[in-house]
Amino acid sequence: MKTTDTYNDIKEVNLAYLMLAQNMIRADRETAIFRLGISAEIADMLDHLTPGQVLKMAGSNMLLCNFRFDDTLLLNLLANHERDRSIGHMHAVILAAGKPVESMA
Repeated sequence: MKTTDTYNDIKEVNLAYLMLAQNMIRADRETAIFRLGISAEIADMLDHLTPGQVLKMAGSNMLLCNFRFDDTLLLNLLANHERDRSIGHMHAVILAAGKPVESMA
């Protein structure tokens, strides 16, 4: 994979993430804050971005979203291939809910 392909893929992911985040925030703010793992302040900022600002942010070659499963227990619960995955996923949601949200520093 070429570097330019990687940068283009990152830009596409960024655009999709920002658009999804805005839609989620506008549809159900509290659920979006929980599912995205962001603070109310970040949600406000994302909600008020203009289309031009979204495109400008998406054009960054830095990935704007991050993975919430940064520990092995959470990763294993989400990747569990056992018969009853719903229990593992429920435990993963509980663990993720206890993690601090992203905020402005």
